[in-house]
Amino acid sequence: MPINVTAIAGLPDHVNDVRIRTANFINTEILPRESELFVRRKGAAVTEAELAHAKTLREEIKAKVKSAGLWAPHLPQEYGGMGLDFLAHAYMNEILAYALGAASLFGVVAPNSGNQKVLLKYGTEEQKRKWLLPLVEGVMESGYSMTEPENAGSDPRSIKTSARLENGEWVIDGHKWFTSNGLAADFFIVMVRVADESGKGRMAQIIVPTKTPGVEIVRGIGIWGSGSSDHCEVKYTDVRVPEENILGRVGQGHEAAQERLGAGRVFHCMNSVGQMWRAFDLMVERSLSREVHGGLLKDKQFVQGMIADSYIDLQTARLLTIRTAEMVDRGDPQARTEISALKVYVPAAFHRVVDRAIQIWGAAGVSNDLPLAQMYLGARTLRLADGPDEVHRILIAKNVFAHYESGESWNFAG
Repeated sequence: MPINVTAIAGLPDHVNDVRIRTANFINTEILPRESELFVRRKGAAVTEAELAHAKTLREEIKAKVKSAGLWAPHLPQEYGGMGLDFLAHAYMNEILAYALGAASLFGVVAPNSGNQKVLLKYGTEEQKRKWLLPLVEGVMESGYSMTEPENAGSDPRSIKTSARLENGEWVIDGHKWFTSNGLAADFFIVMVRVADESGKGRMAQIIVPTKTPGVEIVRGIGIWGSGSSDHCEVKYTDVRVPEENILGRVGQGHEAAQERLGAGRVFHCMNSVGQMWRAFDLMVERSLSREVHGGLLKDKQFVQGMIADSYIDLQTARLLTIRTAEMVDRGDPQARTEISALKVYVPAAFHRVVDRAIQIWGAAGVSNDLPLAQMYLGARTLRLADGPDEVHRILIAKNVFAHYESGESWNFAG
């Protein structure tokens, strides 16, 4: 079933244009060939010939995306991107997510896209030439190395991986895991602590080529019962890289990470909305066509309740995410509270909608023939990624209390 997208009254013309052109591309080029493009979903049954065909087909689609002017919405035009503003990018993400995996064919794939934004803001011209341009052109891959097994991933300030300057080189020692894209990456952006006079150290981000002596990719961590993944455990032992590999200044590491994660949370939630939209269409489609116990599923009250509840979840999640994207776009200082609110609400709503879609589809819902099982795992994982629910709930409460303690009540209409 194609995604149904029309112009939204009140949106700027360029945002509606991007939405409609992206939807048309998804409907004509991606959805009809989804099983060919993402053939790995077949699991062990996939053949080498199918893999080779899928790779060729994906490159053809990428070329068409570039010709259509839809490549890399997050990057400025001078780096080959669309140069979209934050709000337009958020709306485009919603459409891209309808076809699971399609964003990668438009040059938007984590962690590369997030790392590109960090390099754009904090990188020197030489770093952009050496690391950003090859990343944009697709001749390099990158990873993001922040979380540590011995420390809470929800508290970046607890990081112990150290870096010290010695004879014009950063010497890095530490232990990371869930380093994204670890198996394919040509370089990592590594979050480290640099010792200072206070004894606490200040945070920094340093570019580390993965072939540097002392970088050990211990394993791809198995997740959700799989034997491996591209989220890797990495050890850094006396790793030495040039002093100029630091991104920005010592002390800016936490700031850069939060900027990267803050925008990412909105985009993740808009992606979730797009996938919820697909799951909703699938469950309605099944309800209209599946006969059971003498009638169609659509006539069963249990199913009607699922459809209604999913409609409510999808609409509320979408409106909250759009409101937050609008606040971020205009620089509203209260956007931080809204980001935490949507980061708690949207993944939970996403999980509920996909769970109902699976239930309506029955055994087929958990098969690789449909995208629902992959959505289900992604929805549950998102309640941990970019900060667990509990941290965001604490932040919401702190911000609300601070507002009231200043003598003002909360302006819910603002």
